[in-house]
Amino acid sequence: MTLALPIILPLLFMVVLMFTRRLLVFQQTFSLIASIGLTVLSFLILQDIYQHGIMTLQPGSWKAPFGISLVADTFSAIMMLTTSFVAVIVMIYSPGFIDKERQTAGYYPLSFGLLMGVNGAFITGDIFNLYVWYEVMLTSSFVLIALGGSSEQLRGSIKYVTINFVASILFVAAIGILYGLAGTLNMADLADKMRNWEQGSYINGALMLFFIAFSVKSALVPFFFWLPASYHTPPIAITALFAGTLTKVGVYTMFRFYSLFVVFDQQFWQIFILVLAGLTMFIGVLMAASQFDIRKILSFHIISQVGYMVMGLGIFTVAGIAGAIYFTIHNMLSKTNTFLAGGLVYQRSGSYDLKYLGGLYKASPLLALLFFIPAMSLAGIPPLPGFFGKFFLIKGGFEAQQYFITAVAILTGLFTLFSMVKIWNEAYWKKEPEEVKQRDGKVHPSTLIATALLAVAVILLGVFAGPVMEVAMDAGRQMVDPQIYINAVLGR
Repeated sequence: MTLALPIILPLLFMVVLMFTRRLLVFQQTFSLIASIGLTVLSFLILQDIYQHGIMTLQPGSWKAPFGISLVADTFSAIMMLTTSFVAVIVMIYSPGFIDKERQTAGYYPLSFGLLMGVNGAFITGDIFNLYVWYEVMLTSSFVLIALGGSSEQLRGSIKYVTINFVASILFVAAIGILYGLAGTLNMADLADKMRNWEQGSYINGALMLFFIAFSVKSALVPFFFWLPASYHTPPIAITALFAGTLTKVGVYTMFRFYSLFVVFDQQFWQIFILVLAGLTMFIGVLMAASQFDIRKILSFHIISQVGYMVMGLGIFTVAGIAGAIYFTIHNMLSKTNTFLAGGLVYQRSGSYDLKYLGGLYKASPLLALLFFIPAMSLAGIPPLPGFFGKFFLIKGGFEAQQYFITAVAILTGLFTLFSMVKIWNEAYWKKEPEEVKQRDGKVHPSTLIATALLAVAVILLGVFAGPVMEVAMDAGRQMVDPQIYINAVLGR
């Protein structure tokens, strides 16, 4: 029953928090303890999988493919653990940044609703249930974006839900095609049957619909416009939670589907994925370089760095997949950390606009350090984890003789460094404008503690890159050999 707990527990936590919405201190304390509990549970699941292999659960004792399967391999367990840890940090940060009205209006139960959807997507073994968990995520995240009801938030939430609604329609259409062809939606059973089919054109048509839907969810080019139009509108604690979770679910499902279902025309799919990855990396980083709002710069970098993850999928070797997984862990931590550091800038100076910022290094070296660590990690400066993530991907690219996408990755890294240096020069290094001197705000202790804890985690991820990469290599081997997944689910 352990494998159902990452779904059941957030649901129970959400119910408890819904009935105690007015008890603010209880909400804050309970949410932190609950997210720590989910992190411990995810670690135990990962440890069990690493030692004993893929974990499965067939609720109601219905053997696959007749029931609803829950499946966790090393990759899905890594994603659950990282997501839960990000949630812990955001729960520490939130009381010091999000106003009491939002906190008592459902912020905490909605956050656990989001975590329930994310965990469900990571461990479901059924395509229709994957769609259901996507809708749970979409509903929770839509309300979180709109929470507070400002006109900017409502505009952002409408853009967010509209494009994701279109993606959901494509998702359902693809599900219908696959079910009509195979009579099953169990991922392992479907993957097993597809290896004996000759209906490649029909399968590729359904897969293209799936990949368009996943491209929207993960903000790949050309389906990324909703993200920078909406992520900067809610309080930055909510944006940080989204940055560490939502687009990564889209990337995860893209990896899962590519591994299991790309049986026909593999060369076409590899080229298609690599082209998407290269365009996403480069266009995202160029658009980030043109922005002057910290939140928008970081939002466009979410898009760019998703391209690195998908690059590993396009390479599709054990080394490429493992490098993408390590890079994903780094990005979930480092990107969340930069958003939280941006929130500290706002508390201190009252603005996210680089034109109205300056002098923060002199005013508070600690705030500068807390931005510098994750920013340099995103830029790929050694010995931080961003360097190792890019190194593993670039090494995998060279080994697979994918020289063009590797060159794009290196060039994108240089532009990423430019954006991070731009924020540093404008917000921390240049002379403090008079407007900032008149807005000398106080940084809340909880926001400072949360940002510092995550910065330490970023450093530790770089220090222990070797052991983490060993776990990622195990996940890569499972992904490259889908028969391991199929046999585990079908009980062979």
